[in-house]
Amino acid sequence: MKINCDTQALSAAINSVLLAVSSKSNLPSLEGILLRAQHGRLYLTGYDLELGISTSLEAQVEEEGEVVLSARLFADMIKRMPAQRVSLSCDEKNLTEVTGGAVEYTILGIPARDFPELPTINDGTTLSLPQSQLKSMIGQTLFAIAVSDSKPVHTGSLFDIEGGTATLVSVDGYRLALRREQVNTPQTISFIVPGKTLSDLMRLLEDGDDEVDIQVSAKHIIFSIGECSVVSRLLEGEFLDYKAAIPPQSSTTVEIDTRAFIDSIERTSLLISDRLKSPLRVTFDGGMIRMSCSTAIGKASDQLACKMEGEKVEMGFNNRYLLDALKNADTDQVRLELGGPLSPMKVLPKEGDGFLFLVLPVRLKSEG
Repeated sequence: MKINCDTQALSAAINSVLLAVSSKSNLPSLEGILLRAQHGRLYLTGYDLELGISTSLEAQVEEEGEVVLSARLFADMIKRMPAQRVSLSCDEKNLTEVTGGAVEYTILGIPARDFPELPTINDGTTLSLPQSQLKSMIGQTLFAIAVSDSKPVHTGSLFDIEGGTATLVSVDGYRLALRREQVNTPQTISFIVPGKTLSDLMRLLEDGDDEVDIQVSAKHIIFSIGECSVVSRLLEGEFLDYKAAIPPQSSTTVEIDTRAFIDSIERTSLLISDRLKSPLRVTFDGGMIRMSCSTAIGKASDQLACKMEGEKVEMGFNNRYLLDALKNADTDQVRLELGGPLSPMKVLPKEGDGFLFLVLPVRLKSEG
């Protein structure tokens, strides 16, 4: 293999595929990046057997070939390369020279045949979404994905597509996050994408209206973003019946300025920490929201005005879960729907149901 290419373009391509490179593996090739030079392009692939990312860039290819190079070492070399263009050459023993200006490295690569093949999809379902739309949907629901693998299926997000509507749902046992968008597809399909895949995908998605092409099979999914392709395994199992988990009715509705509510919660929560745990006591009554907490070092309280209809409700919350929902609302005002002190609180946009967050309350001890 012998090629010459733009240093910055190569560095950007390396950074994209690094997301899928294994940091520690029994297979040395999985800690590397597969480089393949052919047809005037350099193709790069990272794969940790669960997530694979491939991309390519223009290159002057004098001699086609392929090799696997240590990902971290190669990334650091190119990042520090002072020249605008870089040359790579590799012999039949995988000895690779990386040259830019006066800088020259010689490292031993791994045979490309040791690199596992990425899964392909030949007969799956296909659909497309604008990048900005998919990025926003993932961004608003990522926070509620389960971290613990006590129920592995909840370490990912459910994509539920039906009747021209795509619903993305994450749940972790204490809260639920849901986002809906209209999509131009008549298909009915549901699948569960691992949280790590979605987190890495967020870094590759841009804010424009360019389409992301998605191919889904029974076990894998491929996202095609420009020159970049992301392939991931899907999670298997029975996801929570999210429609049944959402309370159908509420006895109290509250409209509140999102930022003011966040600020008030943060002020009242200053006495709460991992060491000093306490529920946040929240009372909705007569157009006011009153908040208080009590820990071993003292008490705190605050209140703010709101627009309210319905009965008085006093509830307890984990302050962090409540803040996560409000900070991901992405609207100036939110609508809170309450069904009683032990019913999950719904956080919605002021109008409509483009997103919905459920926050489970905690049982309060009676004061006295």
